[in-house]
Amino acid sequence: MGKKSKTDWPRLSEQQSKDIDTSDIPELDDEFFQKAELRVPPKKPVTLRLDADVLDWFKSQGRGYQTRINKLLRRYMEAQQDRQS
Repeated sequence: MGKKSKTDWPRLSEQQSKDIDTSDIPELDDEFFQKAELRVPPKKPVTLRLDADVLDWFKSQGRGYQTRINKLLRRYMEAQQDRQS
């Protein structure tokens, strides 16, 4: 990342949950979860040529290798979008 975080991570990691002020955040009740909808971007099947060793490495990590490849591509895409804005 090109930008350094200004967040005081050590202080936050020591903070207890009870000490966080959530008064400006409404409590999520049962009604909220009954009406909630999960929206997942649709997936498209594609043919993608990868180097054999790259594909073998992802497959060696076990089930879900396609999902892991997708997550890495998404992170790259989002990082590029952040750089452009």
